[in-house]
Amino acid sequence: MTRPVAVAPDTRPLMYEAMCSAVRAAGARLVDPIDAEGLVWADPARPELYPSVVDGADSLTWVQLPYAGIEPFAHHLDDRLTWTCGKGVYAPAVAETVLALTLAAYKNLHGYARVDSWSGPVGRQLAGAHVTILGGGGIAGALLPLLAPFNCRTTVVRRSDATLPGADHTITVDLLDDVLPETDLLVLALALTPETVGIIDSRRLDLLPTDAWIVNVARGGHIVTEDLVGALTHHNIGGAALDVTDPEPLPDDHPLWYLPNCLITPHIGNTPETGLVLLTPFVEENVRRFVEHRDLLATVDVALGY
Repeated sequence: MTRPVAVAPDTRPLMYEAMCSAVRAAGARLVDPIDAEGLVWADPARPELYPSVVDGADSLTWVQLPYAGIEPFAHHLDDRLTWTCGKGVYAPAVAETVLALTLAAYKNLHGYARVDSWSGPVGRQLAGAHVTILGGGGIAGALLPLLAPFNCRTTVVRRSDATLPGADHTITVDLLDDVLPETDLLVLALALTPETVGIIDSRRLDLLPTDAWIVNVARGGHIVTEDLVGALTHHNIGGAALDVTDPEPLPDDHPLWYLPNCLITPHIGNTPETGLVLLTPFVEENVRRFVEHRDLLATVDVALGY
């Protein structure tokens, strides 16, 4: 008999039904969580329901989380279970967002959108820019081909110095300070862990050229917000394009909203509409691997937290 897999919770109907369809298509037997060996989590906004959902599920061995970032579930992680997430699933969509934010910033589209009369020319070229990507995962891998037509000089900063295909240089995090003074565009695309919280603070902001831009599509907690506000206010850097913020959602009266060199989007690097299209076949494949006792995709390192 095929392996039993549950989908929970059912608080987001569209996603719940899509995940149920993926489980059935993969050949698993769809069951209640208490009878399941595998569990597909169907609402990333409701991690607090997890303990009650798995209560009594003594046969559970695997949990599939829906998004690449697992911070809301971090305190639930344990070595008893195999955990997988959406690492890499949304990379193409988020990489597109990086390119869109960068071009909007470089061409001053955010500035022109705010004025109500004809204004003077502002803008610069992305072509030939030195782009530093902090994070060597799926987003970086998807972004590098998008940057290739612009002939950018690309440096990827990651935990290991294993070469990332398409990057001109790959270095480790301890060398980040060395490349920041030569960086025109700093892209944050790394996991949020205790080691990376506040990795961009006032000291590192001061290392960037005064015309450098930051694009953050990772997590708001990577940047010390107060330090960023100061750097933008005093024009220590060129600007920041933020798809994520700390806090998030960003309060209506937060000073970042009023800074002319700051472009903010409401965490739309991966929208629910595009995300579901990308996630469903991925979950189907992982459930199929689970049923066939094969290695799973996008496993989470419990010790590292991603």
